[in-house]
Amino acid sequence: MRLMVGVLLIALLGGLFWWGMRRDASALPSQLAQAQEPAPDFALPTLKPYQAEWGETLTLSELVGPKPIVLNFWASWCPPCRRESPMLEAAWRRYRNRVLFLGINFQDGDEAARAFIREFGLTFPSGADPRGRVGVDYGVYGLPETFFINSEGRVLARHVGELSASQLEGYLRQLLR
Repeated sequence: MRLMVGVLLIALLGGLFWWGMRRDASALPSQLAQAQEPAPDFALPTLKPYQAEWGETLTLSELVGPKPIVLNFWASWCPPCRRESPMLEAAWRRYRNRVLFLGINFQDGDEAARAFIREFGLTFPSGADPRGRVGVDYGVYGLPETFFINSEGRVLARHVGELSASQLEGYLRQLLR
């Protein structure tokens, strides 16, 4: 009897694991976006390449205002982050007068983050979240994740995974309405 219960438990856990691995992470709901809740505030140390222009701390509540925000969680060790970074930089350069692009370097080392910034020539500011606390506040599931915050500071949308250029354009149209 104990053996049967053990086998059933293992089968159930295996089935749940298999089901979870087959789910599309981009379909995960975000309470922040569904209810258009205020974006959780944070104050993070600005990564060194951006300190001269943006100061030593990036505080979301100080940046919300005239422009909506594209908030991207990334890490140097994340292959999809590496693929989407050039596209995000190009969009930042195109929209910088109307939209603030803001990066959060998630659970990464300072030198690795700076090497990533140099490699891709990233000019939009990023803050460091080495312990992932801001990621927890936002419900980050995996990297990259991007949140679209309107000029009132409310989360309009969340995208899990690598963004395509057309997806980003769609989100930007929504932000700029």
